Amino acid sequence: MGLILDSSVAIAAERRGDSVQALLQRVNDTAGDQPVALSTTGVVELVHGIYRANTAERRARREAFVEDLLATVVVYPLTTDIAKLAGRLDAEQQTRGVVIPFAIS
Repeated sequence: MGLILDSSVAIAAERRGDSVQALLQRVNDTAGDQPVALSTTGVVELVHGIYRANTAERRARREAFVEDLLATVVVYPLTTDIAKLAGRLDAEQQTRGVVIPFAIS
């Protein structure tokens, strides 16, 4: 099936100083051996963090991490079909009491 990596997981790994390979190994150890990808929304969030860095060193480290991640995993674009699926899954999960945090602005 596969797994879409949430940006918060990648951000936490970068802040710990993990490499992309260490991040993906941790994901594999936790979720099992399956394909890992990013969404375009996740890419936006990761790049946002690069430009919010408060030092040149931190910005360079974040940028290197993000570029390595983008070179390693597939990035799925946001399409109408995916947006509709996300809406359906969110509604179904909320019916079960599970809230998926969507940032809408």
